[in-house]
Amino acid sequence: MSAQILSSILSTAMILAFAGCTSSSKSPITDSYGSQPELPEPKSSLFPVVNIAPAKGWPVNTMPTPAAGLKVQAFAKGLQHPRWLYVLPNGDVLVAETDAPPKPEDSQGIKGKIMKMVMKRAGSSHPSPNRISLLRDNNHDGVTDQKTVFLQNLNSPFGMTLVGNTLYVANTDALVGFPYQPGITQIKESGRKVLALPAGPLNHHWTKNVIANPEGTKLYITVGSNSNVAENGLDQEKGRALIMEFDMASSKARPFATGLRNPNGMDWQPQSGALWTVVNERDEIGNDLVPDYMTSVKDGAFYGWPYSYYGQHVDTRVKPQNPGLVARAIKPDYALGNHTASLGLSFYKAELMPQYRGGALIGQHGSWNRKPHSGYKVIFVPFSNGQPSGTPQDVLTGFLSKNGEALGRPVGVTVDLSGAILVADDVGDTIWRVSSDEQVR
Repeated sequence: MSAQILSSILSTAMILAFAGCTSSSKSPITDSYGSQPELPEPKSSLFPVVNIAPAKGWPVNTMPTPAAGLKVQAFAKGLQHPRWLYVLPNGDVLVAETDAPPKPEDSQGIKGKIMKMVMKRAGSSHPSPNRISLLRDNNHDGVTDQKTVFLQNLNSPFGMTLVGNTLYVANTDALVGFPYQPGITQIKESGRKVLALPAGPLNHHWTKNVIANPEGTKLYITVGSNSNVAENGLDQEKGRALIMEFDMASSKARPFATGLRNPNGMDWQPQSGALWTVVNERDEIGNDLVPDYMTSVKDGAFYGWPYSYYGQHVDTRVKPQNPGLVARAIKPDYALGNHTASLGLSFYKAELMPQYRGGALIGQHGSWNRKPHSGYKVIFVPFSNGQPSGTPQDVLTGFLSKNGEALGRPVGVTVDLSGAILVADDVGDTIWRVSSDEQVR
């Protein structure tokens, strides 16, 4: 081993050890939830808090813990890093088995090496399977009995949506359309490139999600930032940190909402009809900043990134500043906890579990930049008249062991045709199915 490599390893190890000595938050995580979260003063330091929950996976005969009155079972096991879910009209479930693409410029320097180690220990940074699998439950017992490779040779796929006879897949570098017919179990045709998306050797937030409007005339695509707070330069953020609107008739795209650091899950709120998204906010200013959030997405709105957070709280790390844009920044609707990595979002529109009707189900992938850990669960936020109307409720927990290991990490959340909740667990390599304990099939 060369002296240079050894020095780099030792430097990284020392930084991780130093960061691990950071003191824990003295504030309950509940302070960073709701429409009026607590926002203390930022705490910048030479090295960020690094508190990793090492990925372990589920021991035999173990599973997450459902809320009272619910039951959980494995809908599908033995997958490879399942991240995102989509339910087709006939009840088939598509799952994107995927991971980050090669992005060599994102792991340069000491901080880049630290983040690469963090992601690896947390269960990511494996070669991406680059496929979408189809899961079918023929006998309706809540367990997959038919699995096929639906699409393969993709490029870090994530979001999926069906419009008419076209299935749109959001690869990391492009939106691609594939021909679809009801009941098929595999697509062999080559996809049609619909829209190029920002990617490249520096591709910090690589996931791209896509959703269609109810009329099927427009697509909405999430694109995360290329950095934490524009430290790679604003020129690297062109076309990023936003939700894009793609008009199907004209094939033209435009920014729909901007200043969103890393938007992921999207869904249409059933009472108001508004588009909502969940957003991962910035890191490295303390255990108690900044809350991830969900918000309604307003056409033409700016949500602060990178210049400000949670409305107009200026982030002094960003140079140069932009007071004009900060003055326009919109405060999000609802905070989802500091560093919870809230990714999945699905409004519950079914009848099976009426206690969830109209509210939001959120998959919280879990923290790395907070001590103690936060997230690592699926929560529910009730809604009334189109707005959040109460405190979050746990739906599925138990993803962290008593020793702080990640037995699983929830990502995408959706609802199947029966009304059961499906959760993609990318560390447990499982799709969990949550239903009423009294459900009769």
